This record gives sequence, structure tokens and C-alpha cells, in this order.
Amino acid sequence: MSIVERALRRLQSEAPTSRTRRVFGKVVETATSHATTGRVISIDQEALRGAGLLAPKHQEREIASQYRHIKRPLVAAAMGKGQEALANGRLIMVASALPGEGKTFTAINLAFSMAMEKDLHVVLVDGDVVAPQISRMFGVEAEQGLLDAVSDPVLELERLILTTDVPNLFLLPAGTRSDRATELLASEQMVEAMNSLLQRDDRRVFLFDSPPLLLTTEAPALAEVAGQIVLVVRAEHTEQHVLMDALSRLPEGCSPSLVLNQSTLKNTGYYYHGYGDQGGSDPVSKDE
Repeated sequence: MSIVERALRRLQSEAPTSRTRRVFGKVVETATSHATTGRVISIDQEALRGAGLLAPKHQEREIASQYRHIKRPLVAAAMGKGQEALANGRLIMVASALPGEGKTFTAINLAFSMAMEKDLHVVLVDGDVVAPQISRMFGVEAEQGLLDAVSDPVLELERLILTTDVPNLFLLPAGTRSDRATELLASEQMVEAMNSLLQRDDRRVFLFDSPPLLLTTEAPALAEVAGQIVLVVRAEHTEQHVLMDALSRLPEGCSPSLVLNQSTLKNTGYYYHGYGDQGGSDPVSKDE
């Protein structure tokens, strides 16, 4: 049995309640003027740290420095800083070949890091419409989101973006599940919706947490829309032929950025040194 078949069988055998169900945020009512919906997601960053989804205090500076290296070329290509801006470069997809590589972990940390930029508004998009981990984690699984707006042109996607209590960080839920998710993501309506969002605010960057490339048809459809793709590779775990297969699912001419997750090598520059390996089970491997 191939590694892809094993991963698929594992996902099929897992009951929905056995997946990560911890919630690290909740929607609260607010009267502040900057929240267009009047509702804000309150994020429990300490709980995220406790779950291994953000750096612990004693490694915060080290991990923050590494994510600065990762985000810098992405921001430059998105905003045209020191180079010509990429077409749709502000639509950034974070993907992996299979579950357990750490893509959701990477998307969350990259979003927090980008939100620290003075001139950016970062929208973390739950593009994993198959298994919407981001929506579950931040308590917005029941909220309307991406799929709702793409399936109903009357529904304005802008109004579904939720403010968070982290400065410059916003969140767009996955929305209502649909058997036509692949077709919706590949539709002209999806392109029009993304173009509309980009035109509203030229400081916005959209960071999509996507489904695994080798187990879904939704991920390649999402890749057709993205201007930049970050492919997360788990050190000493992702087999070379699996990585090559995942790369073959990306649009022709695409040059993805590779992030090596959970590397045990020190001083690896753009590569992340996994702090989740310090005893016990690995928190990153629990999330897709």
C-alpha cells in the first residue's frame, strides 16, 4: 500500500469527533468602529502556545526570526517591494502533499508574523474546505465563508471577513460544506470574488490554508487562483517521490516556495526548527 493510500485510509477511518476539537477563539460582539460586522474573534494566544501551535515564550524570538525570513520574499513579491509584484501575488496558498506535514501550523504562524508588518492587512483564509481546521480552531465553523459567497453571487464575500483582536489580522471561514467544492473553487465566480477583494484594499494579503494536494481535488483548484504557493515539507517524513507528485499537481510554470518543517538542523535560515519535538507527541503532526 502506498503512502498516499495509507494517508487516505487513515482519514477515512477517523471519526469526525476524533479530530482536533480544541477551540482557541470565539466570536464576541463589539461596538468598536473598525469592526465592520460588529463582531470580533477573540483569540486565546496562550492556549495556542500550550497546544504547540504558536512558539512557547522561551523560543518566541527564535521562531519569530525564522518566520521573518520565510515571509520576507513572500511579502516582497506580493507588494512589489524591491521587485515587480507578482500577478495575484497577494493570494498566497499554504499547502502540503499529505496531512501531518504542518501546513496549518505554518499558515497560522505565517499569518501572525505577517500581521506584524506595519503596512499589511492579513486575511487568514480557511481554504481547507474538506477539513476546515482553521474554522474549528477559532470557533467560526458555523459561520458563512468562502464557499457560501462563491456559490451565491448575491452574498458579498467582503462582509464575511471577520476581524480578530490581533492587530492587522482578519479571518475568512471556509463556510458551508458543498459536494461541489472543487467546481466552486475552480469557477469564474471564485476569480471574480478574489479580484473584488484585492481591489478593495491594496494592503491586503490573503493567506490560504489549503487541503493536502495529493488527497483532494480542491487543492489543485485553489492553486490555480493563487499567485504564490508555499509548500510545507516535513523533515525526515515526506518521501521524495511524494513531494515530486505534489509538485506535479501545481499549475504549469508555478515556482513554489518550500518550507522544511520540523528540521533538527540548527541555523538553517529559511527552514523551521521544530520545537514540538521536545518530549511527548508532536503537536504539529496532529494538524493538517
